Formats: sequence, C-alpha cells, structure tokens
Amino acid sequence: MTVFCTAEGILPFIVFIFIQHGNAEECTKDIYDRHYSCEGRNLTHIPTSIPSSVEKLDFSFNLLPYLQKHLFPPLYDLQVLDLTRCQIQSIADDAFHNVNNVTTLILTGNPISYTAPNGLKSLHKLKRLVLVDTGLLSLNVQLNNLTKLQELNVGSNTIQTIALPRFMINFKDFCVLDLHANNISSLKVSHTTVLREMRGNITLILSSNPIMHIEPGSFKDIYLKELNIQSTFVSPDAMRDGLTALSGLNVGKILIGNYQVDKRIKISDADYLDGLCLINFKEIYFLQKEFSDSEINVYHCMVNATKITLKQGSTRAMHGSFHQLKELHIHFSRSPIILELSHLHMLEKLVVDKSNPLYLHGMNDLPKLQHVDLSENKLILSDCCSKFFRGMPNIHTLNLSFNSIIYFSKNPFSGLESLEILDIHFTTLRSLNAQFKFFKSLNRLQYLDISYSDSRFLQTMAFRYLSSLKVLKMAGNNFQGDALSYIFKNVTTLEVLDLSNCGIQNIGRRAFQSLSNLRHLFLSQNKLTVLDFATLPNLKSLTLLDVGTNNIFNIPLYVLQNLPKNLSSLVLSFNPIECSCSQIDFIIWIRNNQQLLQQSGKILCKILSQDSGLRVIDFDIEGCVHIRRLTIALCVFAVTFLVFVSLLTYKFQFYLRYGCILLRGYKASRQQEWSYDAFVIYSNKDESWVMDELVENLENGNPPIHLCLHVRDFEAGKAITSNIIDEGIMGSRKVIVVVSKHFMESSWCRFEFEVAQSWLVMQRSANIIIIILEDVEEEKSKKVFGLHKHLKNNTYLKWSGNPINNMTFWIRLRKAVIARN
Repeated sequence: MTVFCTAEGILPFIVFIFIQHGNAEECTKDIYDRHYSCEGRNLTHIPTSIPSSVEKLDFSFNLLPYLQKHLFPPLYDLQVLDLTRCQIQSIADDAFHNVNNVTTLILTGNPISYTAPNGLKSLHKLKRLVLVDTGLLSLNVQLNNLTKLQELNVGSNTIQTIALPRFMINFKDFCVLDLHANNISSLKVSHTTVLREMRGNITLILSSNPIMHIEPGSFKDIYLKELNIQSTFVSPDAMRDGLTALSGLNVGKILIGNYQVDKRIKISDADYLDGLCLINFKEIYFLQKEFSDSEINVYHCMVNATKITLKQGSTRAMHGSFHQLKELHIHFSRSPIILELSHLHMLEKLVVDKSNPLYLHGMNDLPKLQHVDLSENKLILSDCCSKFFRGMPNIHTLNLSFNSIIYFSKNPFSGLESLEILDIHFTTLRSLNAQFKFFKSLNRLQYLDISYSDSRFLQTMAFRYLSSLKVLKMAGNNFQGDALSYIFKNVTTLEVLDLSNCGIQNIGRRAFQSLSNLRHLFLSQNKLTVLDFATLPNLKSLTLLDVGTNNIFNIPLYVLQNLPKNLSSLVLSFNPIECSCSQIDFIIWIRNNQQLLQQSGKILCKILSQDSGLRVIDFDIEGCVHIRRLTIALCVFAVTFLVFVSLLTYKFQFYLRYGCILLRGYKASRQQEWSYDAFVIYSNKDESWVMDELVENLENGNPPIHLCLHVRDFEAGKAITSNIIDEGIMGSRKVIVVVSKHFMESSWCRFEFEVAQSWLVMQRSANIIIIILEDVEEEKSKKVFGLHKHLKNNTYLKWSGNPINNMTFWIRLRKAVIARN
C-alpha cells in the first residue's frame, strides 16, 4: 500500500471531526452477549457499552478514517472483527494492539492508502484477512508477521499478478488465496515460484480475471486443493490454450465455465476442452455456456474424476469408462439426456434435475449407489421402479418429484428394501395392483412424500407395511368417505403428517387413534368447521397444529381448554372467524394466547358473510359485554351506595341530627334559654384537673358558673352524639376546650370540638374558650380541624400551675364565661 493525500482523502477526516461527538445509535447484542452488531450506526468510536468478553463485532458501515493505536478498547476475547466500508484510509503502527487475538479481520471496501510497517503486527493469531475492494495494486503488502494466516481474500482490486511475496513460504497453514475480479491477464512460471515452494493444500480462486495467456509449465508439479477459473478466459480460444498450458497441474477440484455470460457462445472447435486431459483432478464443476454444431465431447477428459457437476450442459450422453466416479450432478441440461449408467460401478450419488427432457433407459448393476435425485425431468415411467434400479440394493434416498407420471407395477420396490426417503410429490401416480400395496417391501422407509400425486384413498390400510415411517406428506390428494379412520392404523411411529388441501370436511374420532407419537399435524386449506378431534387423548404428543384456511368460525371453550398440553404452536390464520357477541369467549381466548398462535395478525373476522380486513385481536369486545357489565355495575353501585349511606348515617348521625335541627328552624342561641353557662370539652385522662380545679373554682365561686360535664350531666340512655348537641353545645352559652396531649389523642375530643366549632360558626358567634393545659406540638394541633387556626387568630388561656399566675387565670376565665356577646 502506498501513501497518497488528495482532497478526497481529507474529506472523511473533516467529517470525522464534525461528527466525532455526535449522537450514535447503540450497538445490539446477538448471541449471549458474545456477538455484537454496530452496523451502520454512524459511529466514530468503539462504544464503551460493548463488554470485554465480546467474540464477534460487526462494525461495518461506520466512520473510522484513521485506525490509531488506542482506537480499540481492550477486547482480548474478540475473534471476528468486521470493519467493512468504514472509510479507513490509514492504519497506524500497532493499531490492533488491544484486539490482538482476532482471527478474522474484514476490511472490505475501505480506501486504504497507507499501512504502517507494523500496522498489522499485533495480529499474530490472524487466520483470515479480507481486503476486497481496497485499491490493492499487488500482493506485496505488510503481512510478513502473520504466520498463522490461512485465508487471504483480495478480490475486486487491480492486482495484475498472482506472484506471492517470498515471506509467505513460512505460512505453513495457508490454504486459500482469493484473487477473483482483479486485472490478471497472464500467468507465468515466475509468478508461481512461491506457490510451488509452499507445497500446501491451497485453494486458488482466479474467477472473473481477464486471462489471455498462460505460460506452459506455470503450474507443473503444483498441487492445489481447488482451482476456480470460472469466467476467467477472455475467449473460447484463450480457454482452450489456457487449459492446455495447465498441463502438469494436480488439483482436487477444478471449477470452469462462464457463468457471467448472458448469452450462449457458439464455438467452432468442439474439442476445446481437450486441455483438461493434461490436468490431474478428482472433482470438476463445469458451467457450460458454449455450444457447437457438432457434438461436444464434454466428458472426454473426465474419466478419472470422482465427482462431476455439469450445469447448463449441451451433452446428450456420457461416453467413456468412469471407473472412479462417485458423484454425478447434471443440472439444467439444455439438451435431452439419455441415461445409460450401468457401467458406473463406483457411483454413490446421482442427481439429474431440470433436464429437458430426461430419457431413463435403466441403471443396472450400481451396487454402491445410495442417493438418486431425478426430479423435475418430465419423466414418464411405466412399470416402475425395479426395472430401472436393478442391482442397486443400497439406495436409501429416491427423489422422483415434479415429473409427469409414474405407473407402478406389482412389487415396484422389490430389491430396494434399503429405501429410507421416497419423494414423489407433484408426480401423478398410477397403480396396477391393489391400492398402495406397492409399499409392501419398504419397512425401513422413514420419509414419504406423495403430495399432489392425484391419489385417491379408500377405506383400506394403505400404509400398513410402513412400520418405520416418521414423516408422511399427502397434501393435495383425495379421501373417499371415512378413509381417514383406516389408513393410519399401522403407522404408529409417525411424527409428522401433512394432509393440507385435501378437501377434508370432518375428522372422526378414530382417524388418529394410533398416532400417539404424532408431533406435527398440517391440515391447512381444507373445509374443517370444528376442532374437536384435537382433544382426543391419543394426540398427547402434538406440538404443532396447522388448521389455517379452513371454515372454522368458532371453537368452543371446552375444546380450547382440552387441547394437547404439549401444543406450542397453533395456526388459525385465514379462517372465517365470527366476530360477534355470541363468540366472545373464543375471541378473548385468541387475544390471551397470541404466543401460542402463529401469525395471530392473520386471524381475521368474517362479518355478515363478507370478507373483512379486521383482525380478531383488534375486535372491540367492549360493546358485546356492555349490557352485562352495566347491569353488574349498577347492582354493585346500588349495594355499595346503600352500604356507604348506612355507614355515613351511623358515623355522622350527629350531622344529620344537626341538619334536622336547622330545618326545624331553631333560633339563635341568644334568643333561647340555656341550661348551662359553659360546656366543657376535655379528655377523661384530664378529669382530675377538671374536677379539682375547673369545677371547684367556677361552680363554687361568686357568682357560681354552671358547667356541663359529660360524666355528670349527659342524659343516661341517650346517644352520645345527641347528648353532645342537645345538652352540651345547644344547651350551653359557651364552650370551654381543655387542650392537652390527651386531648389530641382522643377522637371524641376532636369530634366535640369540630361539632362545636361548626355550630358556633352557623350562629355567627365566637363562644369558644381555649385553655392550654399543657403544651402540644404544632404539627399535632394541625390534625384537629380548625384548632391551629383558632389558636393563631384568637386569645387563649394557658394554665401554668403557679399560684400567683393562677389567680389571674381564674379571673380572666370567669370574665370570659360570664361575658355576653
């Protein structure tokens, strides 16, 4: 990397200064606090909220123009650091000092113009380095200390040679060099010197480079694990010459072809692939865009391969002896394929799909074949299947889906007893014997998909022989009468059953009687109206039930309460749920069980037989229960009101009595005769002072003052509140209040004072005389309604206990009582 400075280089730094202290969104943790994502958060620093235990940090699409030594906080557990497109321009010495245990560093899309000599020195454990689209001109970068490096991805740069720096010979674990989409136009012997000396199990990716010439001998005696030269050569001639120049190369897998070419290329030389015969390879992947008027001998140089993958090829048949071939994949063939594969004795896997069309003439004597995929080939198989797979006892997977039609003969799977997976969905099935007895020999079969096979099931035990079956998919077929009550009787091991889109209107109690191990049941797109079958005890293992897109408008509460206890997912979407008051219990259940219901937002209301966009969870249930709630509310209110009024009447009977007195038109106290001169309000605990001091000095004085005391003058048998009002307050000219700590603690004292105060306010007179027997706290005086205010606005008497002061006290008190307002 070279140093350069331009206006474009300064701009990110200016932006960095302006937003360095700006607000940025917080990062989010992905997995157990170990993986954090800060992607696109407009960050200019590593947030302190990221714990030191983080193992993977995605910091892509932020702004870090200059990587300094202390930019990263200590993150010694960090293993993967992604700095994609952070506008990094320079990397200072020891920039990664605090993240020195990183094993994967991604710097994709950064315009790095300068890397200090020791910029990557701290990354002594780095295994994977990605420098895609960083403006690299060559592989001569500061990597000499990265001895643990295994993968170097420098794709989409302007590198012109694959020559590796000399120090990489010491990279013993190096295994991947990705140079895709660079500017490499020629390969020379001098370019591969280091690669030859490394003698490693290396994958070399040269795809999408404009190679025009390869010097013969450039790859002689070099062993590569994989060589990708797809869309590499500028022309078919360059490809022909280039493959020839690769003579002497030993490679595990080679990938060739022109996947980026939109249009097919016509060639004049049908043998343009002959150079492959000079390359020693085990696997080949060929994406063929070329075609010729004459037959292209695609397989001519592949006879020693163990795996062949041909995509979009133009060959019709395989020629040659493929004694080592274990896997054959043919995808999207442009020409009809004739399969005669009896000679492939080592073949273990065969995939031929999407051909146009495939002619299967039989495959005999392939004892090691285990996996066969012939899907989407428009096959028409008559007298299937033993005829076509004779001498292949080890096939465990057979995929014949998305073909035209298959006619099963008697014992069609004879000799195929090892089958574990059979997929023939979207292929019309026709049987020449009793219904589905052709499964008789498949007692090891675990997976069967016959969905949309135009099959019709009668009241027979169609799957009686499939004693090991775990997954059965039958969607899109037909059931006659009560067929569901019979066909599953013997498949007791079944765990997954798909009966979607089968026109099922009801399910009897015997249908799933034997399926005690069933976990997933798919019944969507049928005509079911009830869900009663789900409450049967034999479905105790059910965890997923899909009844979406049926005719279910309501599910009774007793059914909902008896669903399988293990049920964790219920699909009810796109059913015509009746959103009315009569179904209020069901609607409330849906609202309360959204965690159980998948796609609860797609459970819609059906109102007045018209489709509605209203979701059930949004239905206003308040209107349905309005009358019931109103009735209950009125009853509760009436009872509460009566109880409340009774309590108020009992508790505040003196107020009621007082109101009655006012209504009867009592005259003011100055117009009536009083029985007492003063009513004394005091606490029973202060009675000794009242009797010994107050009564003694007032009633025995000259003239005598007649006091009203509750212990002496209240009428026996009469309510206390009545006595307080009649005898005490209304029967006395004045009210004497003896305030003490005991007074504050007495609820009766507070009550008498409040009533007296209220009455005297009504009479527009201030005939209350306060005696402070002992000091009380101001806060306590505030708890007695009106007392604190009265003490602040009126003169009161204070008892001191001093004989000299007491003489003045009694004179003032006697004068206050006798005085007439």
